[in-house]
Amino acid sequence: MYYYVKSLQYPINIKHRNPQMAKNIISQYGGPDGELGASLRYLSQRFGMPDQKSKAVLNDIGTEELAHLEMVGTLVHQLTDGSSPEELQKAGMGDYYTDHGWGVYPQAAAGFPYTAASMAVKGDPVADLTEDLAAEQKARATYEKLIDLCKDDRDVVDVLKYLREREVVHFQRFGEALNGVQEKLYQRNKFFMHNGNNNNNNNCGCMN
Repeated sequence: MYYYVKSLQYPINIKHRNPQMAKNIISQYGGPDGELGASLRYLSQRFGMPDQKSKAVLNDIGTEELAHLEMVGTLVHQLTDGSSPEELQKAGMGDYYTDHGWGVYPQAAAGFPYTAASMAVKGDPVADLTEDLAAEQKARATYEKLIDLCKDDRDVVDVLKYLREREVVHFQRFGEALNGVQEKLYQRNKFFMHNGNNNNNNNCGCMN
C-alpha cells in the first residue's frame, strides 16, 4: 500500500514555457532509461531478492522513482502549459499534439512510446542488481545531456540536477545491496552466477 503526499519531492516552478525542452525531457518520463521503466523494474525485481534488506532497497528506490516520474511529468506539463498548437508544431511536437494534445504521454524524445522491452527482470539477484547499477548510470548520463540542452533555464536545470544526484545515490545503494547479496550467496556456498545443477563438488574452478 502506498501513502501519497500531495507535494513534489523537489519544488518545480517553471517561469518560461519551452515546448522544445519538454520534447527532450519527456524521454525521462517514458524513454528507455526513464523513470517509468525504472520504477516498474525495481518494484518487480524485489520479489526475486533473497533477503528482506535487498527487497527493501528495491522497494524504496522503486517508490522514489514514482515520485521522480511525477516530477518529470510536471516539468513537461509546465514547459508546455499555455502553448498554442502552432508553438508545439514549431517545436517539433506536432505529431505529439495530434495524438495526445497537452497530456503527458510516456514516450522517448525520439517519439516512440514506452515499452517494457527496455527493462529487465531476470529473477536472479546478482543479474538484476547488476542491471540496476547500469540503469542508474544510464539515467545519470541522460540527465547530464538534458542539463546541457537546458542550460539557459535555471529553473529547469535545478530540477534536473536534483534528479541526477538521486541517480548517483541509487547507484551507491544498489552497489551496497549487490555486495550484501553476494556475501549471502557465499555463506550459502552458492555461485554468484548460478549454474544449472548447483553442484558444490564441481571441478570447474569457479569460486563457491
